[in-house]
Amino acid sequence: MSQIHKRTTITAALPYANGPVHIGHLAGVYVPSDIYARYLRIKGEDVAFICGSDEHGVAITLRARKEGKTPQQIVDQYHEQIKKSFEDFGITFDIYHRTSAKIHHETASEIFKTLHEKREFVEKTSKQYFDEKERQFLADRYIMGTCPNCSFDEAYGDQCERCGSTLSPSELKNPKSMLSGEPPILKETTHWYLPLDKYEPWLKQYILEDHQEWKPNVYGQCKSWIDNGLQPRPITRDLDWGIPVPVEGGEGKVLYVWFDAPIGYISATKEWARKEGKNWEDYWKKDDTRLLHFVGKDNIVFHCIIFPSILHAEGSYIVPENVPANEFLNLENDKISTSRNWAVWLHEYLEEFPEKQDVLRYVLTANAPETKDNDFTWKDFQTRNNSELVAIFGNFVNRAVVLTHKYYDGKVPESGLLNAIDEKVLVEAKAIPNKIEAALDKFKFREALSQLLELARIGNKYLAETEPWKLIKTDEDRVKTIMNVSLQIVASLGVFASPFLPNTTKKLTEMLGMEVGDWEEAKQFDLLTDNQQIEKTSLLFEKIEDEQIQKQVQKLMDTKESNQVEEESQIAAIKDEINYDDFMKMDMRVGEVKSAVHVEKSNKLLKMTVDIGVDTRTILSGIAKHFTAEEMVGKKVVVLANLAPRKIMGVESQGMLLFAENADGKLISVSPDTSGENGSGVS
Repeated sequence: MSQIHKRTTITAALPYANGPVHIGHLAGVYVPSDIYARYLRIKGEDVAFICGSDEHGVAITLRARKEGKTPQQIVDQYHEQIKKSFEDFGITFDIYHRTSAKIHHETASEIFKTLHEKREFVEKTSKQYFDEKERQFLADRYIMGTCPNCSFDEAYGDQCERCGSTLSPSELKNPKSMLSGEPPILKETTHWYLPLDKYEPWLKQYILEDHQEWKPNVYGQCKSWIDNGLQPRPITRDLDWGIPVPVEGGEGKVLYVWFDAPIGYISATKEWARKEGKNWEDYWKKDDTRLLHFVGKDNIVFHCIIFPSILHAEGSYIVPENVPANEFLNLENDKISTSRNWAVWLHEYLEEFPEKQDVLRYVLTANAPETKDNDFTWKDFQTRNNSELVAIFGNFVNRAVVLTHKYYDGKVPESGLLNAIDEKVLVEAKAIPNKIEAALDKFKFREALSQLLELARIGNKYLAETEPWKLIKTDEDRVKTIMNVSLQIVASLGVFASPFLPNTTKKLTEMLGMEVGDWEEAKQFDLLTDNQQIEKTSLLFEKIEDEQIQKQVQKLMDTKESNQVEEESQIAAIKDEINYDDFMKMDMRVGEVKSAVHVEKSNKLLKMTVDIGVDTRTILSGIAKHFTAEEMVGKKVVVLANLAPRKIMGVESQGMLLFAENADGKLISVSPDTSGENGSGVS
């Protein structure tokens, strides 16, 4: 239930520091949280907007293992890249921290020890998967097997990325270790557990009774978990990367990342408050503070049930008033996947669409997956830019400013008496800010954005109906009034747009010679003074051409093609029977790899120059996860030489290399004896 608050602590989910940020992250968490933080600030509220890199957990160690680096090297690399992407995109965190910081280790350890001393934890010995070859217990993400729900054979021990089901390793069929590829054994280990069942009565009151106003997708997921009965949840893990368990018996164990990560909000607030001369406890322990968590749907349970239970058990912290989580954003009707490189990466977008951060903010907000999954397409991106931002918002501002310079040397004309048309348009315009507020206060960002565009439509329609360019010769006083009203709408539009389109607002307010100003003042539509000088117009938005969009679509198609190449290189079941004549059509020859490099912007493809005796040709193969470029140079290979060329990621591949797949899913090169001469036939 809402209560009067003096300040708001806004947290945005901590991104894993194991890869760059993509548009799914932006749409789900960072754009809406930034809009809301900017909205509260412009209304004069006390806000702490907190985020940082999540630098512990198995996702980090998996990336480190894959890249042949240490976990610390991985988090250092991606923390800086993610931080820069957010800065470039204008996300206005008060602090972007990291969970590897000393203050975070201290804070998480203190909370663990407090709960331990209060005897809130349960110690349990259980059997968990253990890799005998690697001599270590396996975290859930180190286990892969067949999903019991959709039969996807590459589901992780904690979640199936195909159907989205939350899993436990014991539910997987045919589990295997991702470290050695061997089936793991079960071995006893002791861990500390958070007894969620103990907090179930409190959670029922806190969520099911007191927060029925939560978004239906959030409330529904929480209700499902609670109705099914909560179970104790382990909060420690057998790992060597993370925060060491700070009590006796914790040797060789670390705090489970889902326990440690949300505490990162608190440690980040401590660091921010220290630098700003504030009291961090005001933002986490005062009853007149409102705590809001912006997360994606895969984090709902952690932020609505588990983290609040930790805070409740500790006893001195406030708990979230709302968790306005979004669902997932798909890309061109396919689920965004980092492993398949099916994504629009933020750092690449900023390179290919410079100065167009606001266009992406606009489109992602307009298509926000607020209560169900939604889809981003490049065609819709183009249409919304050209038909809405350019043709409505930008057009209205441009017409008003151009006419002012044409008729009044760029000075705001003094308004005369308003007639019925002017009164009507101002009544319509003045109704819009309240509608924007009402939508934002309920975290309905799509609705708020549509109302903002409606204000620009009202201005455009007003100019079209009054036609000042026709009246200027016969009724200049009337034109002065029309232009004054139009410019006042433009000025207020700049204020109301500022949470959504910050870069555009900066251009617009500089053009008008004004500050962004106060939200309440802007609702009066009287921000500009008579004879105030405004600059000549500069286009706020520009059309995006078909060629630009086709380039982005083609890039995705190239990615899909490279994924198919990799899939084709892995042999599963026996394919349909062929006859001898079909086999004889294949021209397989011995070749030698002369050079090999990674294909830019692909984590799967190697581009190789292969000498097959009769010629030297370029061949692309999706084997980069199994072989380094250096390993392939000098290797004898078998080449299917008469395969029709195909273009992959802009490069023509002139053949195919033969590989076999072993039981562990690893590729093995089908290689001739080293004495085989290049060009020798294989039969």
